[in-house]
Amino acid sequence: MRSLRTAATGMSAQQLNVEVISNNIANMNTVGFKKQRAEFQDLLYQTIERAGAQTSESGTVVPTGVQVGSGVKAGATYRITNQGAATQTGNDLDIMVKGRGYFQVLLPTGETAFTRAGNFSVNGEGQLVTDDGYQVQPTITIPQDATDIIISATGQVQVTQAGSAIPTQVGTLELATFFNEGGLDPLGDNLYMETPASGAATTGAPGADGFGALMQGYTEASNVDPVSEITALIVAQRAYEMNSKVITTSDGMLATAAQLKS
Repeated sequence: MRSLRTAATGMSAQQLNVEVISNNIANMNTVGFKKQRAEFQDLLYQTIERAGAQTSESGTVVPTGVQVGSGVKAGATYRITNQGAATQTGNDLDIMVKGRGYFQVLLPTGETAFTRAGNFSVNGEGQLVTDDGYQVQPTITIPQDATDIIISATGQVQVTQAGSAIPTQVGTLELATFFNEGGLDPLGDNLYMETPASGAATTGAPGADGFGALMQGYTEASNVDPVSEITALIVAQRAYEMNSKVITTSDGMLATAAQLKS
């Protein structure tokens, strides 16, 4: 029976849906996290009677035909990149992007990755780095005797050093934007990689046309809405149950057919 295989594809699709939702919920408190949404497509149809087929010599045709679908498949897990809420931390090295743009991070392989998570620190050499110690690009080095760090909305990093009341600029942060942010490849650790689907990175100064401004002392919360995710979880659970009910019903029909006597 086709319904057995069709319902099985439905259960598999809803399982993927629940996995995506569970990842969103698990990352509710992950800095800069962008939620995903599972999208589905119907599978090929078996045509039993084709629409438009001629049924008589007078030119009458079948108005709708008979097509039976074979189920559903996952089409994509689309990343939703709308802005997360601002969370004030009071840490001078926490930086939030308000608007479009990603920080650039140098990986140990020499490749450049991108992140929205601006909860930075400094390493033993005073360089601005991520939680994993990857250098933020362009390289920003904070002097050891710095008593205050000032990061402007346009990316200028200034420090006040001991014995001087005049701030000194030690570097400028840049942001990268992409034509299709949903096409970035997630690496984990709050990092993304450029892909042909995302398009090439366009770099520029924060606050410039097409680039977000920076906010020092803030981090960007995840854009996961708990109420929406729980609602979607309930809907996915019910859809899974209905598909399992179809399998149970089809199995009962097969059992009835097997018991028929000639």
